[in-house]
Amino acid sequence: MTAVLPEPDDEPIIVKSDDEWRAQLSTREFAVLRRGGTERPWSGEYVDTKIGGAYHCRGCGQEVFRSRTRFESTSGWASFYAPSSAGNVHLRPDLTGKFPRIAVRCSACHGHLGHVYDDAPQTPTGDRYSINSAAVRFLPG
Repeated sequence: MTAVLPEPDDEPIIVKSDDEWRAQLSTREFAVLRRGGTERPWSGEYVDTKIGGAYHCRGCGQEVFRSRTRFESTSGWASFYAPSSAGNVHLRPDLTGKFPRIAVRCSACHGHLGHVYDDAPQTPTGDRYSINSAAVRFLPG
């Protein structure tokens, strides 16, 4: 699994006020990206997307995942075994749930994308990046 870093001491490249984020994002997107929310399983737009392309952070547009690393996990969220580039996501401790998790954030705007788990032995990395559809935008191609 990719190394988990402590909370970022770096500033996001893209900085906006909550009002600016709210003007840009839907209520659901804001709750996930800016407040660390999680969609209900099987409710996301991209849970069953099977065509090739790239997934970009819905907040800032940075590419974060590619469909070539996508796999069927039956978890209810779009699942990937690796980001498109290790530098495009940050992994941070998340102690807000019932058990400790590792949050996946966009490295450019620090938007919350989802969580990563080391429970996918069927993949080349063993990792399952469980990503909220509300946090990303899919561009085919």
